[in-house]
Amino acid sequence: MATCIVSNEPTINPMVAVVSESEGTIEIVPHDVAEIVIVRHGETTWNASGRIQGQLESELNEVGWKQAEAIADRLGKELKPTAVYSSDLKRAKDTAEMIAKKCHCHEVIVVPELKERHVGSLQGFVWGEIQEKVPEAYHAFFSSEKDLEIPGGGESFNQLCERSVAALEEIASRHKGERVIVVTHGGVLRAIYMAITREPTAGKVLNASINVLHLSEKKWAFKSWSDVAHLNEVGFLQRGFNGDSLQQ
Repeated sequence: MATCIVSNEPTINPMVAVVSESEGTIEIVPHDVAEIVIVRHGETTWNASGRIQGQLESELNEVGWKQAEAIADRLGKELKPTAVYSSDLKRAKDTAEMIAKKCHCHEVIVVPELKERHVGSLQGFVWGEIQEKVPEAYHAFFSSEKDLEIPGGGESFNQLCERSVAALEEIASRHKGERVIVVTHGGVLRAIYMAITREPTAGKVLNASINVLHLSEKKWAFKSWSDVAHLNEVGFLQRGFNGDSLQQ
């Protein structure tokens, strides 16, 4: 399976500004652009303990709920979204529901294709123990072969990339000239970023970060990446999600 490549455009392009309401100007999304605000869910109990979630469930912890509230407060002051979408995993849905309430959206639209990567036998283990306890899955996860599935029922990086990109394309097709919010996971964000920019790493993908993507036809470009300015008073895990090293 070929590596997922979305566009031949430069990595991060200049974008049409969307100015906040507090500055006294009208916010506009160009008529041929879908603006997708992609949010990583708030911190969970497993995030805090360094345990690998994958598609297993883990609840938002106290910090995670505060982060979700901080995201909601910020997005509630910006251009009103037409819709709020979410992964079907609870940590994402809980974050999305708080955002939707603050943004006066009546429902959260659940999209299963936005769920976290299934990482097979790695799920449930602490990052620091996987090389010894599940070596085959460890090597598959960190392999440069992007079409290698992770033992134990896991997805390849390309499979994750293709379903994530397809989900965003479908959402974008419904919302030209509009802003929407999508709440998803660190692995999904990493895959989307690497597919669009063709960079070998996405760096740290932080809990409760805001990432703004513009989609026009088949051209994709990030307006902002891993923005956590709204978390200054709440705090966040500095190690974030980084599938390119063991600094989890």
